[in-house]
Amino acid sequence: MSAASLLRTVCTTGRFAICLLAAIVLLAAIAAPGQAFAHAALVTTEPTDGAVLPQSPAQLSLTFSEPVSPLMLTLVRPDGTPVPLTSIRISGQTVEIDNPQRLGSGTHVLSWRVISADGHPVGGSVLFSIGAPGAAPAVSEAVDRGLRSAIWIGKFFLYVGLFLGVGGAFAIAWLAQGGRAGRRFVIAAILCGLVAAPLSLGLQGLDALGAPLAQLAQPDIWKAGFATSFGWTVLIALVALGLGLLSLVGPRGGAKLFALAGLAGIGAALAASGHASAAEPQWLTRPMVFLHGAGIAFWAGALAPLGLAMRKPAEAAPFLRRFSKAILPVVAVLAATGFVLAVIQVQAPAALLETAYGRLLLVKLALLLFLFTLAAINRWKLTGPAEAGETEVQKRLVRSIGIEILTVLAIFGVAAGWRFTPPPRALAIAAAQPASVHIHTPKAMADLRITPGHVGPVAASIVIMTGDFGPLDARQVTLVLSKPDAGIEPIKRAATKRGDGTWRVDGLVIPVPGRWTARLDILVSDFEMVKIEAPINIRP
Repeated sequence: MSAASLLRTVCTTGRFAICLLAAIVLLAAIAAPGQAFAHAALVTTEPTDGAVLPQSPAQLSLTFSEPVSPLMLTLVRPDGTPVPLTSIRISGQTVEIDNPQRLGSGTHVLSWRVISADGHPVGGSVLFSIGAPGAAPAVSEAVDRGLRSAIWIGKFFLYVGLFLGVGGAFAIAWLAQGGRAGRRFVIAAILCGLVAAPLSLGLQGLDALGAPLAQLAQPDIWKAGFATSFGWTVLIALVALGLGLLSLVGPRGGAKLFALAGLAGIGAALAASGHASAAEPQWLTRPMVFLHGAGIAFWAGALAPLGLAMRKPAEAAPFLRRFSKAILPVVAVLAATGFVLAVIQVQAPAALLETAYGRLLLVKLALLLFLFTLAAINRWKLTGPAEAGETEVQKRLVRSIGIEILTVLAIFGVAAGWRFTPPPRALAIAAAQPASVHIHTPKAMADLRITPGHVGPVAASIVIMTGDFGPLDARQVTLVLSKPDAGIEPIKRAATKRGDGTWRVDGLVIPVPGRWTARLDILVSDFEMVKIEAPINIRP
């Protein structure tokens, strides 16, 4: 049976193919969110977003939930003129930026783009005003769907090269004992990986700098891509692909050693970057990713060579016997490492439905459940009779292996979609950050911060000043939160003044997310009450 024959056999399972196509369409719908997501959470900024300052700041800073590497930092003036910021220092998780010039009055935008620890670009903007707020200059944050599609395709074929290619080379060297079946298929998969790996690096550079596909050939793009942690993934992946190819076309005496080193290279490449490898504690997550990647390659890589070997029962029988004996501990490792990584990334069961990452994980789990069920049937019902030479059972096993390959490809597609979805772990960090707003009027102004900035129990901190930035010795401050469109009556709470001059509201519960109106009733004297208000966004 040739590779084409195996493919034709698989295609006869029309009902499965329709289900698989539906799963891939579902994947495309949930893996392409309409906005850019952050993988490292921006914790605090100085000045705070929306702040109004009496004078130009000497320094700006951005603090993230994990260490980052700056890519582009630009200050956009009120007239829309961009000013590159180049005097930058990294202090732990904080990016400190020296302001090179005195800023005039009006609203300015600090536009930033950094690389997070998982190797994925993160971008955003912070608005602040000098003297008084004005119209904010326009800053484009459009999502380049063409680039996203290219990144997804590159990732998918990189997985094909690593898992079906290098994994297949390992299966031929160790399980087939150097048999010829599947060699052409495996070599083709490795060649796909050898093309996809460097291309993915260039696409990473485009994404890092926010550049269009037309600029792919520019040297700065490739330099930016290699400067990220994904550069190490590509470098190690190329070595693994080369070792896998060498095990097939090089001297037979070194085939097993080359194939084993290639399999280890797959785990190392995946552990070098990505969501899971960047999660804490890394002493646990990186080894888990290594074992998970190597286990996938062992299983997925053996499928095509095994299916193609079935045309020669004498060659296939020992191959099938070795694979069936080794697969049980491999599946156990896959299940254990996958469970640990999922728990670390998802954290709460509700995130499986509430986040794009969780929904992709559910699609993957459904495909895995089908794959495990199919593998169990193959292992305990078909393997014995196939080894005994029963022709019909062998044909049935070939069809089943073909369906396994299609399912594995669908799983690759799901995993490639995670490139654009932050894990709930990162979202939880971002959700814990406060919601803040600066309220500015001629009579009074205030900085209001609600922590955490999402629904549920929160605390509010308030700093009040006069309209010209002077001290305001208020007798009483009351916070009023209202959301008429949700049918919720105003929530009114008296604030307590602390020793540092701030006012605080504890025991506050915000029931629904969305755009609320925050009003401060400031009692200045027995005869004067100042009321100021502004909208504030509360996250789900």
